Amino acid sequence: MSRSYEEILNGASLPRSAPSLRHEQICARLHREMASSVAGISSIQLLTPRTRVQLARTIAFCPDLALIMTATGKLFLAVEIVSREDHQTDTVTKKEIYENLRVPRLWMVDPRYDNVEIYHSFEFGLKLHNILAGSEVLEEKLVPQFRLTIKELFAT
Repeated sequence: MSRSYEEILNGASLPRSAPSLRHEQICARLHREMASSVAGISSIQLLTPRTRVQLARTIAFCPDLALIMTATGKLFLAVEIVSREDHQTDTVTKKEIYENLRVPRLWMVDPRYDNVEIYHSFEFGLKLHNILAGSEVLEEKLVPQFRLTIKELFAT
């Protein structure tokens, strides 16, 4: 059963509601596929869902999925499953912070539209790299074994 949790934004508490059942199903699917894909890669660590990641002195988020570079302990990939109840925080506030902190990869998984926005960091911030839907394949070069169709990700 999902529970509410807390993130920290500019030193202030940011209470988050317990995720919906569909949110949790998508999160579990992503984690299952990612876990098997990174099993043999010692340079990457997959954190459990919504593990608190300290991004800056006054900022700590709990991404639905997070990949950390083992050598540096830095966040490489953050995945946020957009919550219908808290759309603004997920798609605007947190995205802007990930951009300012130059997180290399961000996936915004949106169950409302069954699509995934892929962002890559570059010298001027985050850049929308792709929007995937339907039978398109979600993948990441750093994790070559990871391949999941969007249709499979959002299957009910």
